Amino acid sequence: MKIRQNLRHWAAKKALTTPVVGPRVNDKLVDMHTGIFLGKTDESNHDERRAHLDDFFDATMDTYVAALESGYPEAEAREITHVQANFDFFNHGWTEMMEIPGDELEDHYRRYEAFFADHGITIDDPLGEFRPLGGIAEAPKTPERLEEPEYENALAGFADDVYVETPEGTFEGHGTEEPEDVDVSQAPGADADEEARAD
Repeated sequence: MKIRQNLRHWAAKKALTTPVVGPRVNDKLVDMHTGIFLGKTDESNHDERRAHLDDFFDATMDTYVAALESGYPEAEAREITHVQANFDFFNHGWTEMMEIPGDELEDHYRRYEAFFADHGITIDDPLGEFRPLGGIAEAPKTPERLEEPEYENALAGFADDVYVETPEGTFEGHGTEEPEDVDVSQAPGADADEEARAD
């Protein structure tokens, strides 16, 4: 899968394991991801999908931290959560929100099969043991979109690795090197005063 990786991603990684600031960053990242993926679907779907996406992305933050603790590089840990999301979108028939076409889901699963198996994650059960005890909000499915899927926002051909675009415009597998002295305040939502001003 092709993903981005910049200073804010590294700051978010550090922040999510930092007391006090971590929960704020978690909430901001959930809001951002929900907004990004709702932006890929018709506005008429937004209200009925929002709570589901909020709950789902909140659970994947735990997946991300667990993947980091298991030794996965930042780009791969984050890709794992994106793969989970694409499993969920596929199961709901939300093909317009998918980042990868349906015929590449199995390839992405196999790349992280050891981690997924350890945590009970499958294509049919994208959250596995990271599913909250109270479950997550339901949302209407559109299975008819799977009959002749278009995957209009998906990028095919990146199933063999996680690809990060460098400033030079090339793509590197496994991601880039973590910068020294990452500033947690650069993470989305880390600056409470900035968040208050934005509201």
